[in-house]
Amino acid sequence: MSLHPRSPAEVPSQTAVVARAAFPRGNPYMRLRDEFGTVFTDAQFTALFSCRGRPAEAPWRLALVTVLQFAENLSDRRAAEAARGRIDWKYLLGLDLTDPGFDASVLSEFRSRLVAGHAETLLLDTLLTLCRERQLLVARGRQRTDSTHVLGAVRSLNRLGCVTETLRATLNGLAVAAPDWLRVHAEGSWNERYAKPIDDLYVPQGEAARRAHAEPIGRDGHTLLAAVFSPDAPAWLREIPAVILLSRVWLQNFQIVPVDDETGAKDDVDHPNPQITRVVWRTSSEGIPPSLLMIASPYDPETHYAKKRSTTWIGYKVHLTETCDADRPRLITHVATTLAPVADRDALGSIHADLAAHDRLPDTHLVDAGYVDADLLLASTRNHAVTLLGPSPQDTQW
Repeated sequence: MSLHPRSPAEVPSQTAVVARAAFPRGNPYMRLRDEFGTVFTDAQFTALFSCRGRPAEAPWRLALVTVLQFAENLSDRRAAEAARGRIDWKYLLGLDLTDPGFDASVLSEFRSRLVAGHAETLLLDTLLTLCRERQLLVARGRQRTDSTHVLGAVRSLNRLGCVTETLRATLNGLAVAAPDWLRVHAEGSWNERYAKPIDDLYVPQGEAARRAHAEPIGRDGHTLLAAVFSPDAPAWLREIPAVILLSRVWLQNFQIVPVDDETGAKDDVDHPNPQITRVVWRTSSEGIPPSLLMIASPYDPETHYAKKRSTTWIGYKVHLTETCDADRPRLITHVATTLAPVADRDALGSIHADLAAHDRLPDTHLVDAGYVDADLLLASTRNHAVTLLGPSPQDTQW
């Protein structure tokens, strides 16, 4: 898909007449167009497109639609319909009344180009530059930062559900990548156990019952991994992402122990067959990785379990920084997404560094207790001349 930048057109006269009649006092989107113009230009997105191929939709319009869609929490389909049918959107986008709009799939393709081109912050940076030109944003004011949860686009699974679904996903991946090999090495019971996704997974009550339920799954996964990593298996099977993930999940949730470990006798050299082992479900006594390392879903390994005060979730964490000067509008100046279990204080250094790189550092930075400790109070003043202001964290030690 190619891009040949064009200068954004003025609002068509008929569109302007109808919009003024429908909104004689204006509305936020019309005021945005009147005050800020088109906000974006095609030239800003040139690096994201080829110089050959079918002409792309004007990226400055897609950027605006992306912003509006987020503001109104619209799906791609509903956002495309709004661009076709709403007069305030047509006014902002500079579209004729008869303009047919674009297919909804264009929006996801545009977002993918932003991510692939490492241009995720381009939209926010452009808008903040315009705000600074109009004195709506000034450096060295007051800003505040807080974090909130971001749910992963995956089903929330417990450990039993995660290992079951991971093995099922790996079998599905091998069925596509190496169907003949899988047909030879798959056990007959696997199709019945793992053909369908888990719905309401039954979790037995009690540690012993959960262990008894999990260990047959562990043996199946270990059997599959042993076949994949055997000398006779094609080496490329070990490079399949689903196989690599299965290996990690099994390492986190199971361990292979000598049979004697069940009775408490370890490393018995007098055992008639010291090579006999079994796959055992890990519990806290055997050691479970911290949530920052623990895989919570085979479909998005970067999602993790986290808890903040009374809120628990599987996903990510986002840190939002906004201005809070009394005489100016509140503007988001920085967005940082981290892994969910990352502590707030561990994100503050990079937040200050990014704000400094864009000349947006505040004079006073308001935060909650999660961002405050003695080292950060000193480092903020010493490195960035920022006064970090927030409540001291509670002492949870006895």
